[in-house]
Amino acid sequence: MDTTYNVKIWSIRIYRGKHKTSYSVRWALEGREWRAPFDTRALADAFRSELVSATRRGEAFSVTTGRPVSHQSGANTVSWYSFAVQFADAQWHRTAGNSRKNTAKALMTATAALLRTPPTAFKPVDVRTALREFAFNARRREQAPPEVAVILRWVERNTPSMATWEDPVKVDQVLHALGEKLDGTRAAASSVKRNRRILNVAMEYAVKHRILRTNPLPKGRGSVPKTSSAVDKRSLLNPDQAARLLDWVRRRPRGGKRLHAFFATLYYAGPRPEEVVAMRVGDVRLPAESAEDQWCELLFHTAQPEVGKNWTDDGEIHEERGLKGRAVDDIRVVPGHPSLAKILREHIQAESLKPGDLLFSGERGDMLAGSVIRRAWRSARKVVLTPEEFASPLGRRVYDLRHTCLTNWLNDGIPPAQVAEWGGNSVPVLLATYARCISGHLQDLKQRILARGDLPDVREGT
Repeated sequence: MDTTYNVKIWSIRIYRGKHKTSYSVRWALEGREWRAPFDTRALADAFRSELVSATRRGEAFSVTTGRPVSHQSGANTVSWYSFAVQFADAQWHRTAGNSRKNTAKALMTATAALLRTPPTAFKPVDVRTALREFAFNARRREQAPPEVAVILRWVERNTPSMATWEDPVKVDQVLHALGEKLDGTRAAASSVKRNRRILNVAMEYAVKHRILRTNPLPKGRGSVPKTSSAVDKRSLLNPDQAARLLDWVRRRPRGGKRLHAFFATLYYAGPRPEEVVAMRVGDVRLPAESAEDQWCELLFHTAQPEVGKNWTDDGEIHEERGLKGRAVDDIRVVPGHPSLAKILREHIQAESLKPGDLLFSGERGDMLAGSVIRRAWRSARKVVLTPEEFASPLGRRVYDLRHTCLTNWLNDGIPPAQVAEWGGNSVPVLLATYARCISGHLQDLKQRILARGDLPDVREGT
């Protein structure tokens, strides 16, 4: 580690802001200025005294962290690569498959940004793949092929110690890398926010295990990009568009009727796709065929998100989980429109399904693959919609069928608390997501305002 004895310490600078006063300790190493802000004068004096004492003892200062060597002994003895592997393993045992995958991606990006020298003997994409798929994957690390092991040994030699996180310039470099795609374009705000959140958890883990003294990531307003959970109104389908898309899927030669029933369940009952693929025939309660009221009842109690076999404990592509945001054994009961009841009855009879069978299975009887679902939906959009509609957000994702269903319920006047219960959301999340899509009530609201009759007339001359 590079060190220096060329240290100059200045007096404390006081900044009196609009809301609070801060006290900054300032010092320079080899002409480069460093600062450490504190909320009180006492804390600033104590820190400055530590710096002065270090210079009087003849102690060297790190040009990487700006601090006396003794301040960061823990950080200096742990490499970033070793820490990142340790953190990935700790997260593996407490998180689900998709979270494991996202953690690996965030650590991969941070590691690539912290390399002392860019790779010359390896392709950058191979380095990233080795990090994401093996280094930060607890199941596959020991299974890394020889060529990947060579890359990982090179990465381990070329990553700095954890003390590098005390350098604000390095922190900015990593955060900048987290905000970009591989091609240099800006990443989606939601991806940036997710990566920042993962890195923040890693830094808190380092503080907890006394590797770092404080979390080096910036805090406060503006440190994380703003994101919106609101649904894009342009993605919602009207009844005619939904009917034409579902009809095309139904007439699809290969598995069309099965996929038609699958998409109809999303459109009429609003579950998440991973909840529908997990349904069994016994989870559908159909009315008697002679009943006048043909509403059915759907029971959701399990989800099977598709995360990839490399990220699950048992090596399966899907990972069995409980309902999102609910207790492990909780269930959700949703009424099924008469049209859906008819579609599901015909589907069950045509497939000769038994109560314990998957309601929607793949061609070989296994779990319905996400690639099959997405490919069929994209084909339907391409044939049914106009070129302009196909290029627009209109129904671009299968998930938009769920958004359309929940929006229709709200527009039909169903209380938000009931819609939240059927959709598996909390009321605040529901309103934040769908409030911009609620329509059809404006005229009634205007009439309510006019009916008050107690607003003053402020027109000129009256």
